[in-house]
Amino acid sequence: MAIQLQQALTVGKYLFTQRLLGKKRFPLVLMLEPLFRCNLACSGCGKIQHPPEILKQHLTPEECFAAVEECGAPVVSIPGGEPLLHPQIGEIVRGLVARKKFVYLCTNGLLLQQSLAKFEPSPYLTFSIHLDGLREQHDQCVDRPGVFDKAIAAIKAAKAQGFRVTTNTTVFEGAEPKQMQEFFDFLEDLGVDGMMISPGYSYELAPDQDSFLKLEQTKALFRQILAPWKLGYKKWNFNHNPLFLEFLMGDKDFECTPWGSPSYSVFGWQKPCYLLNEGHYGSYQELIDNTNWDNYGRASGNPKCADCMVHCGYEPTAATAAMQPENMGKAIGALFG
Repeated sequence: MAIQLQQALTVGKYLFTQRLLGKKRFPLVLMLEPLFRCNLACSGCGKIQHPPEILKQHLTPEECFAAVEECGAPVVSIPGGEPLLHPQIGEIVRGLVARKKFVYLCTNGLLLQQSLAKFEPSPYLTFSIHLDGLREQHDQCVDRPGVFDKAIAAIKAAKAQGFRVTTNTTVFEGAEPKQMQEFFDFLEDLGVDGMMISPGYSYELAPDQDSFLKLEQTKALFRQILAPWKLGYKKWNFNHNPLFLEFLMGDKDFECTPWGSPSYSVFGWQKPCYLLNEGHYGSYQELIDNTNWDNYGRASGNPKCADCMVHCGYEPTAATAAMQPENMGKAIGALFG
């Protein structure tokens, strides 16, 4: 069971409450970026392309807590950069866990093993390890040999100490379906608590602009990769609502929910979403009230959104769709199947 029952029940109650309150736009996952600095330079990432003076900055624990309280989302993802480079990351995570937020600390794993003493196992804390494939593929994606082996060692160490560990995989153009399936089998044997997958999105600042998938490429590739899961003879432990996986394969047609995963960083609240950088607001409410949301998503005709099928925009849509009576059976089955 990838999405643990406690989290699923909390998120389900939250979604039901928002519906009862008649709210049209509300957050599900806060993307909390305490810093952009990183110890890798992945070609598909644009975060470390910021100027040196920006890379030296980081959010204080108090700023992180204020953003979480202001936003109110039940789940907090902590990407970066590399969050384990933050000098107060232990304090930040402890504060979020104390607030009973479900925290996913996203890390490349290089510093995890030596940082485990900063954290305590909790059902509210998950380490999300970046792995884009088996050894050769992953090390090529992050442009450094040996990273895969260090990440796997960190996963084993964290699991041995009782931590919950999932993986986070970005699928780029040229991925081989059979290799990805072998990768999922490897992670299952490793005993991770869940796997996240998402197609790569074209960050404007990313050095490599040739490896991002177009819309129909994404559907065709994920149909091949996920065929064993869809046919039922592979029980891969995905940390996703199954409706999102069906969307990736082209079996569901969802619209983006860009406000479902708001992003907060040293710049403030990013407009309109984690992937598009069109300015920032000083408060979450300003982001919601002042953003022209009709300008975003595939239905808007915005060319920047035309090929996007990334989880931060469409997983919230799938979560809301799972509350519909015709989909609830499938969502419940994924929890206990």
